[in-house]
Amino acid sequence: MWKLKIAEGKGPYLFSTNNYVGRQIWEFDPEAGTPEEREAVEQARQEYRDNFKKDRTRAPPCADLLTRMQLKKENKDIDLSTPAVRLGETEDVNYEAVTTALRKAIRLNCAIQSSDGHWPAENSGPVFFTPPLNDDGGWGFYIEGHSAMIGSALSYVALRLLGEGPDDGENGGMTKARKWILDNGGATGIPSWGKTYLSV
Repeated sequence: MWKLKIAEGKGPYLFSTNNYVGRQIWEFDPEAGTPEEREAVEQARQEYRDNFKKDRTRAPPCADLLTRMQLKKENKDIDLSTPAVRLGETEDVNYEAVTTALRKAIRLNCAIQSSDGHWPAENSGPVFFTPPLNDDGGWGFYIEGHSAMIGSALSYVALRLLGEGPDDGENGGMTKARKWILDNGGATGIPSWGKTYLSV
């Protein structure tokens, strides 16, 4: 099972000038966790995979769920049993509903805070900057984003520079991308700093 290691430094490639505060690394231990915990992790993995296949724009970053499961267990003294507040469209927002929602949010933020004080989160590294091709043929600005000119134009140009042909890609991905860009006004619709990247 994967375990998030917080503020620890082991191994020849890790270095810190602040005693590893804020450092987070994943470590795999096939014997870690109880059978129930391993089953919960496997179930979360399956649900993530199924949700990603159905609609990848609705699938959160994958390790975030494992991080939250682990931190909630480590911070088990924080009561997370407060039921969610759901108001109907015709219901008025009231003091009690707002207070309950705020208390629930604060408790959750406390439960997912690491022992050294930071809030671990998945940064998909280069994947954050190279989101997947959306079904409409464009790319988002970030991994879960809807198609936008900046993500689409920069990704398309980068792939062409890396050797993809104008009609290459799985299921005609480059053709779809070019069509999305042209149908949405072309690369001139990219924000100014995107134009700077393109000019370079």
